[in-house]
Amino acid sequence: MLIIIAITAVVYIIGGSGLIDFLSFNVDIILRGQIWRLLTWIFIPLNTGAGISGVFFTAIALYFYYFIGSTLEREWGTAKFTIYYIFGILLNIIYGFGMWVVYHVSVPIIPVYLNLSMFFAFAVLFPDYVIRLFLIIPIKVKLLALVNGIFFIYQIVVGILAGSLFTAFMPLVALLNFFIVCGADLISYLRPIKVRTSQQTINFKKAARQAKRDLADKSYHHKCAVCGKTDTDYPELEFRYCSRCNGYHCFCIDHINNHIHFE
Repeated sequence: MLIIIAITAVVYIIGGSGLIDFLSFNVDIILRGQIWRLLTWIFIPLNTGAGISGVFFTAIALYFYYFIGSTLEREWGTAKFTIYYIFGILLNIIYGFGMWVVYHVSVPIIPVYLNLSMFFAFAVLFPDYVIRLFLIIPIKVKLLALVNGIFFIYQIVVGILAGSLFTAFMPLVALLNFFIVCGADLISYLRPIKVRTSQQTINFKKAARQAKRDLADKSYHHKCAVCGKTDTDYPELEFRYCSRCNGYHCFCIDHINNHIHFE
């Protein structure tokens, strides 16, 4: 993710409509031999306007993408994150060529939906993580993901009403990538909610006794809250507890300084 953000920042700094046109996705030109356009469109920055405000909002957007992307990369590993991003690129390319074949129009593919789709994955993994909007207002990630979903739906509806079917379904391509790669994680997150709502009563005393039995049956003393490694499986690995997290959370030495704090 750092490489993607760094190149995007360089493109923004150099600027100019000529450079953007040189990098943009265009099926007609790609078929004439400019195959770099299959990839370079992901480095086109958001059009946030000119002046100080444009620089500020671009910097905020790039930092947001970096924070979300790098967190997913640490959580999933570089391999899975790379698969997620490359698969999203391939789906957009297929969509662009599909629209060209059906409507004979080259769709101007942009990376904003692909980048924002990472936020859905982040929300599934860390739904209760708190982000301070404008550095002041604390909002949980799952609420921001809901707003992000509304934005996607709004873009689809506006595109359909405007008769621009070529771009109206572009957000769906990003959502398809999310569901294919992260569908299992989403189902595992939603399943406990379904179980809780289907139960009429909960025997708290029985649940407490079961929790104590599970604790007594543990074959380890320390377990990393990020990677799941235990001192039984890795006796030489050092474990520590984070003083900044809310609660009593253990982490291995690889993640004690590289994790999302519990709040």
